[in-house]
Amino acid sequence: MISNELILAADAAANPLLPNPWEILVTAAGFAVLLFLVVKYIAPAFEKSYQDRVTAIEGGLEKAEAAQAEATAVLEQYKAQLLEARTEANRIREDAREEGALILAELKTKAADESARITEQAHRAIEAERIAAVTSLRSEVGTLATSLASKIVDDALENDERAARVVDTFLADLENQQNAGASN
Repeated sequence: MISNELILAADAAANPLLPNPWEILVTAAGFAVLLFLVVKYIAPAFEKSYQDRVTAIEGGLEKAEAAQAEATAVLEQYKAQLLEARTEANRIREDAREEGALILAELKTKAADESARITEQAHRAIEAERIAAVTSLRSEVGTLATSLASKIVDDALENDERAARVVDTFLADLENQQNAGASN
């Protein structure tokens, strides 16, 4: 083993505050090599990675801003189309309402015309039936009046011309009495 004297002699010659010059030189050379490797290879790789990340983030932000602008434009276009569609729907609704009112008015006019036509036709039919009834009654009343007059007068009014004159006179007197009664 190493003797105590050798250890004490080595201790006396070496100053603990001053490092060995060979250690300083080897450490400095190792540090220089390490510094060269870091500056030459590692730092540029980190810088390139950093620049790529910055570019990707900025590009992402630009894309996001562009997408936001496009979304805003599409939203505005959608709102304009929605407003246009609502306006068109309101216009179509109003047109349909007006057309419905026109159709309703036209149907009312047709119904009124049809009603007037039916009423006029009914009046004509009633007038024709009244005339037929009056004619029928005249002939029957004339026949009855002639037979009654012949019984009363005891004279046979067989002559048609004379009978027609008597009936006409009788009916004219009846109408005059009715007209006089209606005016009172």
